[in-house]
Amino acid sequence: MFIIGITGGIGSGKSSFARLLAEAGLPVLDADKISHSVTATGGASIAAIRETFGPEFIREDGSLDRQRMADLAFSDKKALDRLSAIVHQDVFSSMEESLADFSRQKLSAVVLDVPIPVEHGFLDRVDLVVCVWTDEEIRIPRLVDRGMSEEEARRRIAVQMTKDDYLNISDYFIQNNGSLEDLRCKAQSFLMEVLEDRGIKFKALC
Repeated sequence: MFIIGITGGIGSGKSSFARLLAEAGLPVLDADKISHSVTATGGASIAAIRETFGPEFIREDGSLDRQRMADLAFSDKKALDRLSAIVHQDVFSSMEESLADFSRQKLSAVVLDVPIPVEHGFLDRVDLVVCVWTDEEIRIPRLVDRGMSEEEARRRIAVQMTKDDYLNISDYFIQNNGSLEDLRCKAQSFLMEVLEDRGIKFKALC
């Protein structure tokens, strides 16, 4: 089973690229969705988050207070790293269970959509790392359109990896400064280059 890892900074279009691969017929494991599950009421990460950061970061319903945690994590790199270490452990445990299931189904290829490309559970697990990157002057308006202030968008970008950091770990780099249709064609080219030579079938995107 060929495992493709997709990563990239906030507002880069990483998840849009992953959705295009899903449209082409590849199963996608979305780390963001899983992280929401493990930090929801009764989630696997809640106890460790409470112990590490304090009960004030847990809402009355037992779920993570996302806004309060975001305010801390995206202004304090050490706090972000501590939070990531807790959540990643549970996210990748869930992903491993799904990968084992996909392997039993004898699937040819799957995708891991992961915003922070950690070594254990991602870089050491995937066969190919794809980085989707968008320049900051385009990312910030995208994030503002999602409801963030420009200040918050810049703050979040500042604590994430740089373009050079992503280049150093990537096998395939996609510059995503254009439209969704441009990205669609890039996804099609990627699939032809990476999967066709391996004899893995997919649905055409453009």
